[in-house]
Amino acid sequence: MHDLKRLAAGLLLATLVLAGCNRDADGEAAAKDAAAAKPASADGEAIPGLPTEKDRVSYMVGMALARQFEPIRDELDVDVVVKALKTSLEGGELLMTEEQAQQVGAAFEQKVRDAQVEKMQADARANAIAGQAFLAENAGKPDVQVTESGLQYQVLEPGTGPRPSRDDTVRVNYTGKLLDGTVFDGNAGQGGPVDFPLGQVVPGWQEGISLMPVGSKYRFWIPPELAYGEMGTPGGPIPPNATLVFEVELVGIE
Repeated sequence: MHDLKRLAAGLLLATLVLAGCNRDADGEAAAKDAAAAKPASADGEAIPGLPTEKDRVSYMVGMALARQFEPIRDELDVDVVVKALKTSLEGGELLMTEEQAQQVGAAFEQKVRDAQVEKMQADARANAIAGQAFLAENAGKPDVQVTESGLQYQVLEPGTGPRPSRDDTVRVNYTGKLLDGTVFDGNAGQGGPVDFPLGQVVPGWQEGISLMPVGSKYRFWIPPELAYGEMGTPGGPIPPNATLVFEVELVGIE
């Protein structure tokens, strides 16, 4: 639903821009036009092709609208968008009533929502197949161990300290990646280890870290059913049915 929020924000921006423009009375508009016709001040930044303030503000608004409408760019005819803007700003006769506009907007929002759901389902199927194939091959490696739940792990550095329980808070250094190597989480650059209550993390973390002695470093391969499942993190970095890879160093038990 992230794209719908961006679309709504874009429509709100367009509404605010139009409302602001329509508030200008004749005298105020004339004064603003005269001010906008002045070139950039000597201490201002000159922008080639945009000599006046009005030019620069207009271009800025166009850039802002373009960013907001990027998710639906293939659904828009820019010439028609400009036509509607000009007609509205000039007080001309619109081709669509407000009621019709609301109906079109509601139908389009439903279309976008359906497309997002369809894409999420397709991505979930593809990710599940890719993850299952990877885990099946990875399980056959001599240094990879597989638990009854399906969690896979590898001991990178052994430790000699105590093991945490699932009720403990642990102090760790960690990096989380997708199977393609994309880093989606970690504490690098945070100035040191971070604390996690094991009862509040995904099941794969709960199980995996409870296997680790303090001072050890493990690599985990967590199947989606032990991570974020079919939903992933909507609007976030983890796709649906993603198999996750974590490298975790257990620094201590708090």
